[in-house]
Amino acid sequence: MAIQEIKVPDIGDFTDVPIIEIHVQPGDSIQVEDPLITVESDKASMDVPAPAAGTVKEVKVKLGDTVSEGSTILMLEAEGEGEGDSPSAPAPSPAEEAGNRPPPSAAPSSAPPTGQIADFSRVHASPSARRLARELEVDLNRVPPTGLKGRVTQEDIQSFAKGGAPAAQPAAAAPSGGEGMDLLPWPKVDFSKFGPVETKPLSRIKKISGANLHRNWVRIPHVTNHDEADITDLEAFRVQFNKANEKAGIKVSMLAFMIKAAVASLKQFPEFNASLEGDNLILKQYYHIGFAADTPNGLVVPVIRDADQKGVVEIAQEMGALAKLARDGKLKPDQMQGGCFTISSLGGIGGLYFTPIINAPEVAIMGVCRSFWKQVSPDGKQSAWRFMLPLSLSWDHRVIDGAAAARFNVHFANLLADMRRIIM
Repeated sequence: MAIQEIKVPDIGDFTDVPIIEIHVQPGDSIQVEDPLITVESDKASMDVPAPAAGTVKEVKVKLGDTVSEGSTILMLEAEGEGEGDSPSAPAPSPAEEAGNRPPPSAAPSSAPPTGQIADFSRVHASPSARRLARELEVDLNRVPPTGLKGRVTQEDIQSFAKGGAPAAQPAAAAPSGGEGMDLLPWPKVDFSKFGPVETKPLSRIKKISGANLHRNWVRIPHVTNHDEADITDLEAFRVQFNKANEKAGIKVSMLAFMIKAAVASLKQFPEFNASLEGDNLILKQYYHIGFAADTPNGLVVPVIRDADQKGVVEIAQEMGALAKLARDGKLKPDQMQGGCFTISSLGGIGGLYFTPIINAPEVAIMGVCRSFWKQVSPDGKQSAWRFMLPLSLSWDHRVIDGAAAARFNVHFANLLADMRRIIM
């Protein structure tokens, strides 16, 4: 077996990025595309995958080290090589040894045979895209990229695997419009000239979510509708229910009821349970609802999967478990994926209305603030004090129009006013 030096591939316009995770140790047997380390730039975290299969002999880095393109990660005893073989000359497959070498015109989507070194280190692709390429046996080196900065997308891989032409390259943005926007440079100020300052780095969550929020705000044409839901009766029932089940340790929040109302509203207005992909609208037949959870390091969005198949108590219990994982920093990536619609609740903090930013690739998000007592007159004759919940629905104007948004808000509010409507 030959020893191969594994280095950091081209990771874009980043240098001296810190290592936040090491996924292997000496003695580990790894396969092509297995993650070796995770690095964190100022925009996102990314996995560095293995370009070859083999056994890890020595790890050359440790947590907290900074690396750039070309930095040595580890020494690998690569599979499929004899003593003294050049790492660039992969061993023949059993079929080739038997004289059955495939002709040059073989299917272009086939990946290198198992055991050979597949050098995908120069390919710009996310870990999920690389995983899809392995599953479809696609050679990433042969997939024409259409993503930003030459990145191979999952759509590129799927198209290539089907033998079709790659998606058309997106048109370049004009200097004064689109993503370029021709903005003035960010002001550079020495704040210490004006008084004492303290420099505090952003948390990992805030750096990653900040980049996503900026993209979503710039690229999605947001519109926000505000309304109020009369939750007088529902709040009275919730308080009574929690008191009756106090000894059993069951406690239901208003947010659990809102998740059920969101599911029923998405069923009534399916364009809200969708995602926009190019000129196509992907209408989802499942109901995974995300909720914003406050943590010491920033907001994260855990997802309640198949909320349509769960009762309010089960949803409340799952929300509590996910929120605790979020606060403890133990939430797994798959527990924050697949959401159809998000509810961002400021709960008892305060405020009346706000403009929540849509959590792409979703097309809408519901923001709620602290409930308040208000004197209303439904019939225009007799007034009464009612407990009102402020609603702020942000929606993607490319998919949804104002009339549909208004109807969604009214429907959502009516469900909270009388939850019996959900079972009708």
